[in-house]
Amino acid sequence: MTPLNFRSLDLNLLRVFDEVMAERSLTRAAEKLAITQPAVSNAMRRLRDAVGDDLLVRQGQGVQPTPRAQALWPVVREALASLADNLAPERFDPATAKTTLVLAMADATSATLIPHLVAILEAEAPGVTVRTLPLTTRDPRGLLDEDNADLAIGNFPAVLADLTARAQSGALVAYESRRLYDGEYMAAMRHDHPLAKGPLTLEGYCAARHALVSFSGRAWGFIDEALASLGRTRHIALTVNQYGTAARVVAQSDLVTVMPRHFVPLTHMAEQLHIAPLPLEVMAVHVDALWHKRGANHMAYAWMVQALGRAAHRALGSVQAGPLRTV
Repeated sequence: MTPLNFRSLDLNLLRVFDEVMAERSLTRAAEKLAITQPAVSNAMRRLRDAVGDDLLVRQGQGVQPTPRAQALWPVVREALASLADNLAPERFDPATAKTTLVLAMADATSATLIPHLVAILEAEAPGVTVRTLPLTTRDPRGLLDEDNADLAIGNFPAVLADLTARAQSGALVAYESRRLYDGEYMAAMRHDHPLAKGPLTLEGYCAARHALVSFSGRAWGFIDEALASLGRTRHIALTVNQYGTAARVVAQSDLVTVMPRHFVPLTHMAEQLHIAPLPLEVMAVHVDALWHKRGANHMAYAWMVQALGRAAHRALGSVQAGPLRTV
């Protein structure tokens, strides 16, 4: 393979490559770039010859990137975004903006933030539309990479730890995050549950039957990891993907669940639930916004994150939104 001569590389090919990767279609990329499909095909052929890799393979009506293309795309997008920010700085005026932002979040997060966010949008950004998607993973980077969501809001401790480690090692990291609010997990059960008669012990907790809230549907969560470190287990009798559903279930059964303390009033079932501290140490609820640096609406993202921080402050009262953190 002939080594790539970067000096002779037509950088316009990278713009075409970026659009094709985003659309996974030569036809749609051509429409976005306002050029013909043969021109897109020719550009991709020239880039393929330059890098010595097919980059794309046909799949149905679209194209599938090769591993080399997947590795190259974040670097290309980061470089193009940096150039755009410096040559033509993006501006975002919430009062006049007409845009749609897609937010991925769990039901507990949505119930906490969205009512207050709507009030902020009505007052400050009436032309901004928000769509919410259910968050079904603890690692939303795939959603962001594939442009299925603009921002993900949730508890992502493993993801943030990984991104921090990558940044400290000098690797390119394409995401930003901001802490929106903190909370704590509590045990929840019906008021007349046998375990509600006294302090919740580890023995009693492990002997109970449990309802697990799992975004992925996997019957294993962070509580089980904490119990395993103590050499203990619990019996998960039911797995659901929403805290609201779990609250309704435990209010009418002998099951016990775990939920963020601040979410309990939002279930409208607080009077039917007994809330108790967990009898073991578990991680706190850290709710973060995560987004991709390469996003086309980066200034809109920045404004939305600030708005989410204010919504969190209003929702939780004394809870202050954390500082902006790049990882």
